[in-house]
Parts: sequence; structure tokens; C-alpha cells
Amino acid sequence: MPPLDFALNHMTAPGLKLDAFFALAVSLGMKAVEIRNDLDGNAILDGTTPAEVKALAERHGVTIISINALQRFNEWTPARAAEAKDLIDYASACGARALVLVPKNDGTGQVDGERQENLRTALTALKPLLDAAGITGLVEPLGFEVCSLRSKREAAEAIRAVGGEATFRLVHDTFHHHLAGEPDLFAGLTGLVHISGVEDPAVSVSDMRDGHRVLVGPKDRLDNAGQIKALLAAGYAGPLSFEPFSPSVHDVADPKAAVAESVAFLRANI
Repeated sequence: MPPLDFALNHMTAPGLKLDAFFALAVSLGMKAVEIRNDLDGNAILDGTTPAEVKALAERHGVTIISINALQRFNEWTPARAAEAKDLIDYASACGARALVLVPKNDGTGQVDGERQENLRTALTALKPLLDAAGITGLVEPLGFEVCSLRSKREAAEAIRAVGGEATFRLVHDTFHHHLAGEPDLFAGLTGLVHISGVEDPAVSVSDMRDGHRVLVGPKDRLDNAGQIKALLAAGYAGPLSFEPFSPSVHDVADPKAAVAESVAFLRANI
């Protein structure tokens, strides 16, 4: 089994400026990071140029594995196309290797037939943009019942249907995988794994939301350790990126110690 390759998504410590966030990753022995375009007062929303981001990453010796994310990517419109082009250009200029693609998650676009066609349309349009920039598109199905793309199998079928195997990869998010209840892993098509746990014993699976997502520990209800073991056994050898959304994690006084504790737990149980 390959060694565990941990990475850090900026959502782990969204209050840190990019410089401090990169320093946190390095202090944890991590060389791979994900930056986001949804953090107010932080890169990318604060106007930080891609050249500045690239220089910071080079100074810290980290690789930006993704920008997270192009939202509602499977609702392809002229506005979405322009947004995609801007994000792909930014990714290319800052040295990011991939762009995460997040589907509509509001109860629309779920009709069988329609949702598959919408997905293929978006992937077909994105493919030449990503290829021209040398950027990978990371398709992330969400397990929420209102999501227009819950199934990794559906995503994999669409990627193959548009001849996109060299352009697109799947995100296996341990939280969303658990919520979707889809057993298949698609390790060979997976380009990134997002990890977070849920410990609240009272919340039902169908009521789990981003706010429940904490660092993975012994009370984890999602079986992160089992999911990761299965992915590695099936051939996945890429990064395992921490992506907790809970305010309880964001407000922790010592994020380095908190993440290190989760790393130690996973290393001991995988």
C-alpha cells in the first residue's frame, strides 16, 4: 500500500491569509495545498493576483493541486463559460494543477435524462478550455439529496462519453461518498480525495451538512479510515486533502496541533 500523501484545503483554516496557510501546511510536513475562490477577504476573492499566489507557493515550496471551485458547472450558460475561463486562466497563471467542478445543489436539474445531458454538455464545453491550459477538471459529485450529480458512476460515464479521460478526474469526498450511499469507488479515475469526519451522534445521514464536517478522529461516523484503505487497495495513490467545514474546526486555537492529531489517527488506523 502506498504511503499516505496528506494535503491541506484552505477550508481547514479559512481565517489564515494565504501566506500563513501555506506555512501551516509546510509545518505539518505537507507539500500540497488547495486554494479556494469562496473565502471572503482571502485569495482569490480579495484581488490577490495569480502571480502573487504563485510566488508565495514557490517561496514555501508547496504545490497548488487545485482551485476549489467552479460552482454549478453542470448548468452551462454564457456566464458560466466566462467564469470557467477566468478560473482556468487564474489556475494556469498561479501554477495550480486542477480546477474542482461542483454541480448544482439546489434541487434543480435532477430529472433523469436531463441531468446526464446537462453534465455531458458542460464537460464537452470545458474540455477544450482545460486542455488548452493544461489543467485537470476534478468533477466532485455531492451526496446531498438535492444535488444534480450525486453518483460517481454517472460522472464516470459522462467523462467517458465525451472522451474526457485525459482531461477529467473524479473527486472522492469521504463525506459525500457516505451520504450518496454509492458503493463503487472508481479509484482509477479518482484524482483527489477530500477527507472530513462527522462525529455528532444525533444527526441522521440525510440531515448531515457541511457544518457537521470536522477533522477525522476516533468518533468518526463516516469510516474515513475504511474508505481510504479501500481506495488505496484499489490503486489510488494521490493526495488526501483535509476539508473540514465546521466552525468548531475553524475556531480552534492551534490548527497545527488539531490537524496533526487527525493525521496521527489516520496513520494509525490505515
